[in-house]
Amino acid sequence: MSDEADRGYPYVMDVPTRWNDNDVYGHVNNTVHYAAMDTVINAWMIGQGALDIGEGDTIGLCVESGCRYLAPMEYPDTMRVGLRAAKVGTSSIVWETAIDRASDGERVAEGRFVHVFVDRATRRPAPLTDTLRTAVEALA
Repeated sequence: MSDEADRGYPYVMDVPTRWNDNDVYGHVNNTVHYAAMDTVINAWMIGQGALDIGEGDTIGLCVESGCRYLAPMEYPDTMRVGLRAAKVGTSSIVWETAIDRASDGERVAEGRFVHVFVDRATRRPAPLTDTLRTAVEALA
C-alpha cells in the first residue's frame, strides 16, 4: 500500500500469493481475496489479545461479506491488505479492507466483513469484550 493508500487503514499486513492461487484464467481466484481479508482480520484480533480461537468465551461469526474487484493479480504478487473498522456495535463489527498489489501499489480489491460476536457455547450474541472494544476503537 502506498503512503496515500495507507491513510484510513491503520493496520496493514502483507499476504503472499501461492502458485495454486491462480485459476485457469491466469489470475488469483476471487476466493483467495476473501481468505486474505479473513486472515488479516483474525490475525489482527489475535495479535491484540482480543480473540482466543481455542478457549475464548466469545467467538466472531462472519454474517455478511462482500468484495469489489478492481484489477487482477497473479502469482507471485503479494497482497498488501489494509484494515479498518467502519462500525463498532454492541456485539458486532463492520470491517473494511483494501487490497493493493505490493509490487506497484495498485488497488485490486475492496472488501467488507461483518462479524457478530457470540457466546461460544450458546451461539447467542455477546457484547464485545473490553479488550476487543478498546483495540478496535483504534481502527475506527
